[in-house]
Order: sequence, then structure tokens, then C-alpha cells
Amino acid sequence: MAGARASSRRRAVLAAVITLILLASVSFLLSATATSSASAAANSPASRLAIVQRHAEDHAAVLAAYTAHARHLSAASASQTDAFLSISSRLSALAARLSLSTVGALEKEIKAQVKRARSLAGGAKEAFDTQSKIQKLSDTVFAVGQQLLRARRAGVLNSRIAAWSTPKSLHCLAMRLLEARLANASAVPDEPPVPPPQLADPSLYHYAIFSDNVLAVSVVVASAARVAAEPSRHVFHVVTAPMYLPAFRVWFARRPPPLGAHVQLLSVSDFPFLNASYSPVLRQIEDGNRDVALLDYLRFYLPEMFPALRRVVLLEDDVVVQRDLAGLWRIDMGANVNAALHTCFGGFRRYGKYLNFSEPVVQESFSHRACAWSYGVNVFDLQAWRRGQCTEQFHRFMEMNENGTLWDPTSVLPVGLMTFYGKTKPLDKSWHVMGLGYNPHIRPEDIGGAAVIHFNGNMKPWLDVAFNQYKHLWTKYVDTEMEFLTLCNFGL
Repeated sequence: MAGARASSRRRAVLAAVITLILLASVSFLLSATATSSASAAANSPASRLAIVQRHAEDHAAVLAAYTAHARHLSAASASQTDAFLSISSRLSALAARLSLSTVGALEKEIKAQVKRARSLAGGAKEAFDTQSKIQKLSDTVFAVGQQLLRARRAGVLNSRIAAWSTPKSLHCLAMRLLEARLANASAVPDEPPVPPPQLADPSLYHYAIFSDNVLAVSVVVASAARVAAEPSRHVFHVVTAPMYLPAFRVWFARRPPPLGAHVQLLSVSDFPFLNASYSPVLRQIEDGNRDVALLDYLRFYLPEMFPALRRVVLLEDDVVVQRDLAGLWRIDMGANVNAALHTCFGGFRRYGKYLNFSEPVVQESFSHRACAWSYGVNVFDLQAWRRGQCTEQFHRFMEMNENGTLWDPTSVLPVGLMTFYGKTKPLDKSWHVMGLGYNPHIRPEDIGGAAVIHFNGNMKPWLDVAFNQYKHLWTKYVDTEMEFLTLCNFGL
């Protein structure tokens, strides 16, 4: 019995071992088959496409994640910016509240800082004002230029154009003086029918001034008379437009030239020879060439205007005389007709700047390197002028330039350079310092040592745009007691 049980247990163990061996064999065979199938599947095109697609999708997912992160950062940055702006706004509000504080110490400190700021601004004001003035003047010049252009196209008379181009304060002054003359004509006599002998005495010192600016002319006359060693020997011949002559007469009747100096007031109508048959200037103006300003070109008729005189000094109306000018009549002119300040240095302000050298007549007659000179203070030997027939030469040049091809007809200097070519003596620089109407950096020692200072340029001393550092040199000769200056809003 016991043996039978033992034999049964051995058979059971053997059966279990055999079963395990069979199961292991089956498992091995199935694993080998699966491995072979997987290897074969991996090498198929569909499997490779699936792998590539999965890689692309994985990288796309990464980029999408980065994009979301970037958007988050941008939102955070915007939020931070908003926070900064909010803080800044709050700080500004706090500052405004503090500035209104009534706390004594804080108020005192703020007032001290404001005072210091005003002081600093005042010190720098001139430098900044110069640029703003230039811009303001540029705008004004442009506006007036447009008015002039429209006026020329519409055929408006020269007197209207002159009125437009005159600053309102100066036009007001002329009108006020005219009203005074009309109100009391007996107090303002006309020029005597027989001129005083001093006006034609060649032994005296004669000046010519062509201007329609009565205030400017009064400064020229007053400054020259006050610095003269012998004021009674100085004679000023003032030539203006007929419409302004009454205003000049009122002014000088009320304010005669100081210290016994003499003034003769004239207009174009006082010179009968000035007509279109004689003068190409008058003919061109009558033909409609309004670029030619008659008053500017009258200087070319000095010998005919003053036949008894031998020498005349031409002064522009924007000059101030600081030293006796009697020495100008003692300058040795040689064979020259004109003595003037030469303005060239290096390649600056030579004939090539003013004349059109593409024209054969200019090329053949002049050197483009010849030194130019300036109007402002000019000594003219009228006897040499007459011998050289300079007026006739001037007429020929004016006729040649009727179409404006040789030079700009709005400028009177080019035809002067042509007329007195080779006949101009350089004037010593101490006689004439230029640029006070455009250059804010002229040396004080040059201004102080000059016989005549010239406000050439756009920033005239009677305008609001004048340089403050120079204006007092002009205003000290203005007769501020003349009531019309206040009425016409002169800022002197």
C-alpha cells in the first residue's frame, strides 16, 4: 500500500516536470516568432513613415509649448509695463501734491530752486532766442515773399508792394507823421525854392542816403553828427520815395539834425532827368519788371543828382556811425571811382558768387576770382566817375540784363561790381564792420574800433528779431521822445 502511494507521487512529479518542459518549449517558439515578425514590420515603409510622423508631431508639440511660454512672458511684460506706468502716474500725482504743499521748509526750498532755474534760463536765453528768431524771421520772409509773388502776378503797383514789404511799425510811423503834416501843414514847411548854399558846397562833407525808413535815417544822421569834430560841415542828402517824403519832412521839422548838421530831403520827382527815355531802370520798371527797386538803383546817378559835388560818401540806412568820418574825404583815391570794404577771403565772396559766368559777355569781361566788395560805406569820386562815364556803363549793363540772365536783378550789388570793376580801392577794415544783422559772434573789439557798424542782414535793429547784444548800439541814437514811436509799438 505504501509502495503504491510512493509510485503515484513519482509519476505526478514526472508529469509536472514534463509539463513545465513543454510549456517552456512553446514559450520559446512563440517568442522567436514574435521577434521575427517585429523585425520584419520595422523594416517596412509604413513603419518608417509612422516613425517620421511621430518625430514631427513631437517637435511640433515642443514648439507649441515654447510658443505658449513666450506668450506668457509677453503678457507678463505688458503687465509689468502697466504697473510701471501706474507707479509713475502715482509718483507724478504725489509730486504735484508736494509742490502745492504749504509746509514752510518745503515751500522755501522749491522757491529757491525755481529762482535758480530762472537764473539759468535767463543766462541761456540769448542762445536759444537766436534760433527761434531765425525761424520766425524765415517764416515771415517766406510769407512776405508769397505776398510779393501774388502782387506781381496781379499787377499791383510798386507803392503797394513797398507798403507790404515795410514792417507794420515803420508803416505806422510814416502814416502818423503824414497825419501830423495834414493836421498842421504850416508847421512843416516844404523845401525852400533856393537851396541853402551849404547843400552844394564841395568843400563840405556830403553824404547820400537812399531810404524810405525815416527812423533808420534819423539814427544815421544823429550818430554821424554827434561823433563829428565839426558837425556843421556835414551835409546829409536823403532821397526817398514820393509817398514817404512828407513823413521825412515832419520828422526832421520836429527833430532837426543835432549840432548844426544839415539835411536835404529829396524824392525821385526832384530829378527831372530820371525818366524812361534816359534811364533803363525807369523803363524796365514801367515795362513791369518789378524786381528792380528804383530807390536802390538811384545810387548810380550820384554825379547827375549832385553836379556841383566832387566827392560823396554813400551810407546805407542800416548803419551807425561811431567815429568822425571826415577822414574819408582825405583818402587818396588815385584813379579809382569807388572806395569800399573788400569782403573776399579764400574763395568767399568773389565775383563768381554774384555774376552768371556761363554767359559769354560775363566770361569775357570779368574774372570770377576777382574780389567783391560791399555797400554800406562807399566813397565815390564823382569827378573820376564822370571821366570814366560809369553811368553810361551802368546803363549798358542794365540793358544787357533786361531778362535777368547776367545777375539777380533784386540785388543792386552785382551791377555795382560790374560798373566799378577795376575802379574800386579797398577801404581799411577799421572804417566798416559788417554783419551785425546776421552774425552773433562779431568780436567786441572789432565793433568798438569801427568807424561805422553795419546791420546788414535780416535782423535789423528796428525789428523784434534783432540781436540783443547789438541792438543797444543802434537804439541809443533813437529819439525816444518822439511820441509816434510809442503809438506805433516800437519795442525800443
